[in-house]
Amino acid sequence: MLAVAHALRARGAAERPPGSAPARIVASFGDLPFEIPRILRFLPGADLLSPPDVFPRRPQVMVTFDAASVDRLGILEASASAAEELIVLDHHASNTSFGTVNLIDQAAAATAVLACDLIDRLGVEISREIALGLYAGLVTDTGSFRYPATSPWVHRLAARLLQTGIEPGVVAHELWDRTPFGFLGLLSAVLGRARLEPDGADGHGLVWTTVTRGDRAAHGLPFEVAESVIDVVRRADEADVAVVLKEDDDGNWQVSARSKGRVDVGRACVALGGGGHSLAAGFTARGRAAEVMTALRQQFAGGADRGR
Repeated sequence: MLAVAHALRARGAAERPPGSAPARIVASFGDLPFEIPRILRFLPGADLLSPPDVFPRRPQVMVTFDAASVDRLGILEASASAAEELIVLDHHASNTSFGTVNLIDQAAAATAVLACDLIDRLGVEISREIALGLYAGLVTDTGSFRYPATSPWVHRLAARLLQTGIEPGVVAHELWDRTPFGFLGLLSAVLGRARLEPDGADGHGLVWTTVTRGDRAAHGLPFEVAESVIDVVRRADEADVAVVLKEDDDGNWQVSARSKGRVDVGRACVALGGGGHSLAAGFTARGRAAEVMTALRQQFAGGADRGR
């Protein structure tokens, strides 16, 4: 989003007639309180961001990124529904094509790939600021270039972005190698109650755990720190599928699921109202954690096997 916002501002400045007012570019996301996640605060463009409650109610043109359905936009859903033109950039197979213009390619390794293509078609040169936003989107969406959709072309795109002078080590440090000390205590509690079900996920193995509001409150941590727990849990050799239930501030479970290749977690999560990819997906649920896991197990037993 920030990369495209930088590009639109640059294009507008280059093409604006002398003395004319600049086009208004508003970038936002649909969460209140409106806080940039800690791991993304190094990205240039904070001055382009506005809280969602001041986002235009009827935008002339609105662009969404990496959202598979309109409800994923949070409180910006109303603006999307009222926009004169709604352009959807996404690579999720579960996308509902909710825009007036849908730029969706489920074969794309990352939504950042589509954003880069859009910027190129606008005729804007990739600056360091634009490249930094695109590169951060590329490395996160590809799991540091580990997921199957990471083609040789994706690495060539990464090389092109790095040629602008951005430092991959700096990006990696900000995204993955920093954490509050309290996260170590939270991780200890969460991993201590992890459960391995060798026969789970239709016989391919399931490992799962929960991150409660109490866990975070005990260490004074925001919800966003729970996002990286799945990357630790999924390392268990005995399980193809890893699941982490993260309780948000409203008491909902934000469920993350990952597969190493034998189980289609995307199909299971879509059936439970969520979305994502075959190897990485999620959904939102209410109720007791045990009930949520029972529903998920039923989906895995009902045909989520990829047949490999």
